[in-house]
Amino acid sequence: MENQTGVTEFILVGFPSAWWLKNFLAVTLLLTFVITVTGNLLLLILMLSDHRLHTHMYFFLGNLSFLEILLTITIVPKMLSSILTERNTISFASCMTQSYFYFLLGTIDFLLLAVMSFDRYEAICNPLRYGIIMNNKVCTRLVLGSWVGGFLSILYPTISLTRLNFCGPNTIDHFFCDSWPLLKLSCSETRLVELLNFIMSSVVLLGSLTFTTVSYTYIISTILRIPSSTEKQKAFSTCSSHLTVVVIIYGSTIFLYVRPSHKLSSLPSKLASVLSCIVTPLLNPFIFSLRNEKVKEVFWDVFKKQKQGYRL
Repeated sequence: MENQTGVTEFILVGFPSAWWLKNFLAVTLLLTFVITVTGNLLLLILMLSDHRLHTHMYFFLGNLSFLEILLTITIVPKMLSSILTERNTISFASCMTQSYFYFLLGTIDFLLLAVMSFDRYEAICNPLRYGIIMNNKVCTRLVLGSWVGGFLSILYPTISLTRLNFCGPNTIDHFFCDSWPLLKLSCSETRLVELLNFIMSSVVLLGSLTFTTVSYTYIISTILRIPSSTEKQKAFSTCSSHLTVVVIIYGSTIFLYVRPSHKLSSLPSKLASVLSCIVTPLLNPFIFSLRNEKVKEVFWDVFKKQKQGYRL
């Protein structure tokens, strides 16, 4: 991971602001980091420990929570360290590593959301065959396929990025090592890499979004034909949490990556990145727990058991 130029480190600009605003941002980031990791970890522990959550839907949701934890750890600690220590530099190797894991986890996230939409489609549109189609082996293969697919889809673009020459300047106008500001700093010909990134982003994002949209078109059509209003509301509540996350993640990420990098402006792109890699992992446990009766039931049962244990 060593390029052929004299640039050995980059400077992350982040969000330039007054000292009091930086302190406020640092506190906010720290709270966000703690809540995100704790919330997703708690959700993951509940799903692993209670048999009522040992279903395929929660298996996928547990993987999603695990991804959100890894994504938060990839971005927020370095961002927080830069604010607190005022050391905004990051080595070339660390920058490329951060970029790799950001895109790897993000790509797996999109593929997993598409898998989750397929799971909901089978559960609602083919309930009698659901147990046969979505058995444990199939679910495990779908998750493994998401990880392998994410790895393979970003492998060559990442290798291409590391082989570019960086002659200076070395200031990245972002709070982490995203691809489009890195391409702007390269003194190599980047049109081929930009085209490759654009194609891969379009295939992964628009492909998984199309699959998810088609799945939910059939799901909503099936739900509207359910005669019982109680069952209809139950079916909608099952899918609404997943659909909310889909809208937030896809909306912000398509804005960022499904267009040529030279058309990206700095501040709107930073705000969209905050939404996709900081706000969404924060909201994930709240969206999937506060709107899910079974998760809330398991949580309060565990809480009561712990409370009774302390009394004893």
